[in-house]
Amino acid sequence: MYIRRTTIKSKKDGETYFTHRLVESVRVGNKVKQRTIINLGKNFPFPREQWPDIACRVEGIINGQSSLFKLPEKIEQAAQHYAAQIIQTRSSQNNNTDKNDSIDAPDYRLIDIDSLELIRPRSVSIEHVSHETFLKLQLDKIFEGLGYNNHQIAAAIGSIVGRMAVPGSELSTHYWLQNRSGLGELIGYDYESMSLKRIYEISDRIYKDKEAIERHLYNRERFLFGFEEIITLYDLTNTFFEGSCKYNELGKHGKSKEKRSDCPLVTLALVLDSSGFPRRSKIFSGNVSEPSTLEEMISSLNKPSESSLEDDKQMSVFDKKKPVVVMDAGIATNDNVQWLQANHYRYLVVSRKRYREFDHDKAVEVKRDKDYIVKAYKKYVKETEETEIYCHSSEREKKDQSIQNRFSERFEADLKSLNDGLNQKGRLKIYEKVVEKVGRLKQKYTKAAKNYEITIHKDKGSKKATKITWKIKKNSDSSDSNPGVYCLRTNLNDLDETILWRTYTMLTDLEAVFRSLKSELGLRPVFHQITRRVKGHLFITLLAYHHVHTIRFRLKENGIHTSWSDLRKELDGQNRTTAVMRSKNGETIHVRKSTKAESRQLKIYDALGVPHSPGKVVKYEV
Repeated sequence: MYIRRTTIKSKKDGETYFTHRLVESVRVGNKVKQRTIINLGKNFPFPREQWPDIACRVEGIINGQSSLFKLPEKIEQAAQHYAAQIIQTRSSQNNNTDKNDSIDAPDYRLIDIDSLELIRPRSVSIEHVSHETFLKLQLDKIFEGLGYNNHQIAAAIGSIVGRMAVPGSELSTHYWLQNRSGLGELIGYDYESMSLKRIYEISDRIYKDKEAIERHLYNRERFLFGFEEIITLYDLTNTFFEGSCKYNELGKHGKSKEKRSDCPLVTLALVLDSSGFPRRSKIFSGNVSEPSTLEEMISSLNKPSESSLEDDKQMSVFDKKKPVVVMDAGIATNDNVQWLQANHYRYLVVSRKRYREFDHDKAVEVKRDKDYIVKAYKKYVKETEETEIYCHSSEREKKDQSIQNRFSERFEADLKSLNDGLNQKGRLKIYEKVVEKVGRLKQKYTKAAKNYEITIHKDKGSKKATKITWKIKKNSDSSDSNPGVYCLRTNLNDLDETILWRTYTMLTDLEAVFRSLKSELGLRPVFHQITRRVKGHLFITLLAYHHVHTIRFRLKENGIHTSWSDLRKELDGQNRTTAVMRSKNGETIHVRKSTKAESRQLKIYDALGVPHSPGKVVKYEV
């Protein structure tokens, strides 16, 4: 074998360029001809003086021979890659010529056991499940319909599956695809020849087609699982950037939900169905006001749009009624509630009112789990034509009481220290200064101080403070007067307390989505400094979540309620590897196949209805 450079003239523009090929000499009749083994492409990166080393090492790998001399790492990696390509190609050719042979026929050989080597291990279990889900969601069809070529579809699959398997940056995904994953073997694509630039470019392209992709995915998910569109959950989260974001229009300082207000932030808004499937997403700058985003997001759900897929025709079997909008207090301003009313939306939101009340005699039990009890009662408000639902949670009461006690103890301790100092030499005694100090303590412990009545006694002669006394006062208008109580408001006046409370608790699904995006799928932190790359990174993560939620939804139907991070651990360990061995007659045999799935993996495969052995068995002998 040897490497040859050939001059090619482009048919399009007549431009000439060089291409490189790995060739071998073969005798045809009385003549010796060169036969191309594989095309190395026009961007072959090695200088001419290294060509003999690469060709020699490729031939040695195919023949099962070890290298006598240690070669540079890049040459060894390239030789392993080219040898694997040759084995794969020739094995396919052999399979095509032996179509009449039974695939179940035994293949007995006499093998030198000491010659056995296992090379090129690549993970395939997570890739297998993720790729099957990709096909189930028919993303390959939407990409084809949008004009993506094979390279772009492969880059899209790699980016999404990479985010599911090893969450991180595009750079880490590219390394994983080239060096650790067997995804390329499952889809018939050579990721080792794919440039990092293509990974970045595909995220840009996918984000441009965001609306069509989101519409297709939601329609497909509804068709697969048959859930009705009755609830819409809406909320926002933000994540932080690493770096200054000087040239990024999205990176703004704001209130960080991860306590990273020192960093620029970017905000992701999500509209979800009650089943946890995202309907629509939008990316805002980090300092966006939560309430101001509602109208734009909810209105966009009802815009008529064209679709290129048959899934939209299947939507006719579903109810077209507007869903119930469920939101927390951060977005449920009076203006937003009035907008929902004016546009005839049904809604259930967390009330912003400070006053809390609870009537235990009127309340009904809506949940009981050992010591965890939730009771609720509803009250119709004639002025607003709404129903208020006052809910009391035993667990929430313990939490509220614990927080209140902690701040009260600190507040009383500081008051006692200030009072004790009035009788000590050198401590603060001037009445005006003591009043000022008490005011600062009230400001420091706002939550606790509002429940206290404080008196500062003054000596009329010396004008000094002599004593500080305090007592707890009952404040019926405070939320602290009814710990564990929260209020919901809704225009669903005909539903009972149990249904309303269970509908509200669906907001916890949205919180779980954000946790999954951040902790399981690598949404945070964001390293990109270019605006379009930030959008692409976040949307790829969201597409990965669509796959994860589809997998988990199907597993839950079969009684498996495992988180994605734990599912990754369960699936990890099944690889594709090549066994290289020498037979008695001197042939070198290469067999590449997947390891046998273990019981923990078989359980998941069976629940999802996917084959146990990812990829084909590849045999080649020299």
